[in-house]
Amino acid sequence: MNVSRTGTEAQEISQSAWSEPGGTLGELVRAMAGRSEEMPKPFSGLRPSFAGALRRDFVTVIGEIKRASPSKGSIRMDLDSGAQAAVFEKGGAAAISVLTEPSRFGGSLADIGNVRGASLLPILKKDFHTKPEQILQAKELGASAALLIVRAVTPAQLRECIVTANENAIDLLVEVHRESELDLALENGASIIGVNTRNLETLEMNPTAHERLIPRIPANVIAVAESGMSTRLDVLRAADVGADAVLIGSILSETGDVATLLRAFTTITRRTDVRTN
Repeated sequence: MNVSRTGTEAQEISQSAWSEPGGTLGELVRAMAGRSEEMPKPFSGLRPSFAGALRRDFVTVIGEIKRASPSKGSIRMDLDSGAQAAVFEKGGAAAISVLTEPSRFGGSLADIGNVRGASLLPILKKDFHTKPEQILQAKELGASAALLIVRAVTPAQLRECIVTANENAIDLLVEVHRESELDLALENGASIIGVNTRNLETLEMNPTAHERLIPRIPANVIAVAESGMSTRLDVLRAADVGADAVLIGSILSETGDVATLLRAFTTITRRTDVRTN
């Protein structure tokens, strides 16, 4: 016999089954909880819409400011975030992801101000957020959006952060890696969902994650493909399974001609016939 459950009942079951993240993700979540940083002066200017920038007739690109990562180690530690942001805008990026995690990614809160001063593009604050107040901090810094990784938070925290973001006019990129995480994101009303091919606990890649999960995202939700993309063919594959946008990181820090590479990515037509649900 099939037994249907209300959304609340399903969330209660998910809450009871939840376990703390392990591996690298667990370390980064705990590190952020214990991190103490001096907050720059709150930003009072206009913040362009992150969601509004992502859906166009072509696949849009979120260019990432990345100096290092747990999987690669140092990539380009002397990267000037402001200068890179200006090149991203010149190359046709729709938005800029700023990694603010210091110990494994080489980022800082100051990078948001540097990027904001060099570009008019919307900013995604990418860090290991777990609390509503961290989402509000991203807005105070001038970010248009913040990252929220489903595996990093309890179902209750996920719901609370999404409600806080909606009430305070800041977008959330809600990141998933598995079907169960996608279900939770959708149940809680996520309007922008990123599918990461990398398991952040083990750092292993699952190259089929995009093709399995992105087609399941409703057409009224923005779908972002994340991780492991470095060529035009990679972006074409993401487009073919219904991605509205791609987040490109390491290759933009490694290449010598960022603007040309970005232009190759931003001329790919967005498919509107894949995700019709």
